[in-house]
Amino acid sequence: MTSASRLVTLMLAVLGTGMVSRPIAMAAELQQRIDELVVAEMQTQKIPGVAVAVFTAGKPMLMKGYGFANVEHEAPVTPASVFHSASVGKQFTAVAIMLLVEDGKLGLDNSIRTYFPDAPLSWQPITIRHLLTHTSGIPDYFDVMGTNGIAPYDSRHDYAPDELRGIFYTLPLIFDAGSDFSYSNTGYALLGFLIEKVTGQFYGDLLRDRLFRPLGMPSAVVVSESDIVPGRVAGYELVNDELKNEEWYTPTNNTADGALYLSLLDYHAWDRALRERAILRDASWDEIYSAVRLNDGRLYPYGFGWNIDASQGAPWYHHSGGWLGFNLLISRYLANGITIVVLSNLDLAKSAIIVDGIAGIIGPGMAQLLPRAE
Repeated sequence: MTSASRLVTLMLAVLGTGMVSRPIAMAAELQQRIDELVVAEMQTQKIPGVAVAVFTAGKPMLMKGYGFANVEHEAPVTPASVFHSASVGKQFTAVAIMLLVEDGKLGLDNSIRTYFPDAPLSWQPITIRHLLTHTSGIPDYFDVMGTNGIAPYDSRHDYAPDELRGIFYTLPLIFDAGSDFSYSNTGYALLGFLIEKVTGQFYGDLLRDRLFRPLGMPSAVVVSESDIVPGRVAGYELVNDELKNEEWYTPTNNTADGALYLSLLDYHAWDRALRERAILRDASWDEIYSAVRLNDGRLYPYGFGWNIDASQGAPWYHHSGGWLGFNLLISRYLANGITIVVLSNLDLAKSAIIVDGIAGIIGPGMAQLLPRAE
């Protein structure tokens, strides 16, 4: 038996390990179709492990693990398995910023030089709102470091926050603030530095104290390679079509552009909070879910950490993430009160295919993410 065949056999052996907690009953036929869809995509894409949740009205219809959280130890994925958040973590950073706006410590339309006076003069027009909506004109540091004489990003180097921020200051702006949209991890990393600047508290500690604990998110935590993290899932990549452990990355670069560990149990608590509009005032949630208006009056379908769309005549919010051996997607369809979460531990997995497939099974007519790129 080849290693690939053995992996598929073992994945099927642990199919169904994850238990549903206080579920709303799902018809057996729907459950079987979802199982078949997920396993087929895992085989096609060579994904070691997947966690899937379907929530309706804030309650679990399905929370289930498939395959392996760790291939070497043949540890199965369960609802308690902890996956890297990648860019899905941006929505938590956005809520943290809005908490500080409500506290009177930040102003959405204040220049970021109000808080970072050492930033370039060219950044004066850039506001916190621009950072939240990727309309600042500051390029993504992963895209531009290593070009135009800027040293490449070194994934093995422990960047101090002030060191990384100083590098950001050297990045050439790609458009005037508010005139266009360009996805920028730099903006969200800066938001994390901003949180620490105005509170004296690391952004992850603020999330712990004001989101994770109050909302009952049992395993949510900032990424740390040195800490013991129960249920931590291993990330993988394909090299010449062979499964490999994801390349090592410095454990200290846990910036606010997406460096959290979250399980399906955490997403369940988060989904309830989103539906109840917990933690923040309604006006703040309205800001988060408003598509950004560019300088010329055009609306771009992105809010604060969410893609803003419509499905079946109602709002549809979604966001993907991919980083360090993980790929995931959360998709909320307000027309029928359904949220689908798919977490996978392969860097180039196409989680959107699984989300779309599940949407087609449980809610015909629900909007599809593909072929649109997240």
